[in-house]
Amino acid sequence: MAFIKIYIHLVFSTKNRDSFLNTFDIPLKVRKHIKEYAIEKGIFLDMINGYSDHCHCLISLGSDQNIEKIVQLLKGESSHWINKNKLTLGKFSWQDEYFAVSVSESMVESVRNYIKNQEKHHQKKALERNIRNLLKDIILNTK
Repeated sequence: MAFIKIYIHLVFSTKNRDSFLNTFDIPLKVRKHIKEYAIEKGIFLDMINGYSDHCHCLISLGSDQNIEKIVQLLKGESSHWINKNKLTLGKFSWQDEYFAVSVSESMVESVRNYIKNQEKHHQKKALERNIRNLLKDIILNTK
């Protein structure tokens, strides 16, 4: 039996980066469903989290799996499930594109922490963006 340990950090976004996952309960339901579906399909989903318009996953590929098929399964089934259960206003879909990068075993814990702390990460980014915009306004109005 082959021993394979290939970690992939996978990120996919909502169509047009719309903030469909911006309530407390919808993202939790979606992530729980994706976890359950991954187990059903034999996909090793180590970690999942995200923000209002995207989802981060840390997966490990099996010997008969490839990234394209896993992404197709997770995104396709979850968008179908979201629409079937009317979790969002309007039709939900993920963007066609996705980001996938291999993760060395020495970096797995760092990637887990990054995925786990998405809320904090994006709050910090929003604060930095707001401060930048405020400073830009101050500079422009003092000229």
